[in-house]
Amino acid sequence: MDYVTGFGGLLVPLIIWFASKDKIQGMDQHGRSIINFQLSLLLYIVISIPAILLLGLGLLGFLSVALIGFIVPIVNAVKAVNGEPPSYFMTIRFI
Repeated sequence: MDYVTGFGGLLVPLIIWFASKDKIQGMDQHGRSIINFQLSLLLYIVISIPAILLLGLGLLGFLSVALIGFIVPIVNAVKAVNGEPPSYFMTIRFI
């Protein structure tokens, strides 16, 4: 979703999580995980920008963030449907 809307990938889950974390069972855990994942991806992108000057390592960072940002949410959506707990790769726990 970030590829199309930019910060919408962070704002939309944040709004949905605030609105329904107490109403839907498991929403609090999945919502926190999604917000932490999106914030982690944003941090990795910010770190990759100056790393472009270091032999192009930032480009590798951008590519890995793009792949992780595309694949991991799909895997965790399937887990959420099956009632399994989320597991986001390389996520820093902010909240």
